[in-house]
Amino acid sequence: MFQKLLSLILITTLAACNHVNMKPGTLDKHEVFYVDSGGNLMQLGAKQLMEERGYNLTVGHVKSSVSTTYITAEGTDSKISASEVGKAKYIVFISESVNKFRPIWCSLNGFWWLRFNVSIADNVTGEELLHWTGRGCANSSLRKLDAILDKMEK
Repeated sequence: MFQKLLSLILITTLAACNHVNMKPGTLDKHEVFYVDSGGNLMQLGAKQLMEERGYNLTVGHVKSSVSTTYITAEGTDSKISASEVGKAKYIVFISESVNKFRPIWCSLNGFWWLRFNVSIADNVTGEELLHWTGRGCANSSLRKLDAILDKMEK
């Protein structure tokens, strides 16, 4: 009885590490995705993963955030973005807290423990297609992102 209760607590604790809201079948990887330059482990890993999957990435640095409507390069209204990302169909935003070195806990999964937020929004409609708040070892978090992208692609 005690072992079952302990197993249930452990599974619940590990499952609570990630919260994903996504809209399956909404991403066209051949469209332009805007991603901020630089970043820590999750952001750099996500950019590399998306490039390996064949995503069309444009990388830049937004100096300020603008919440206004204007016309993009394709002649469509843009709901969220600044002029540097106007040509992108999607915006990828990844924020991370300080990564921690966890040699025992993450020894087979990249050694680094990450806490992050990942958001992908449609730059034309302003709709958020993915919101993922998570934490985990570096490699396993990127594998989860890979599985999420599988579900989100058209």
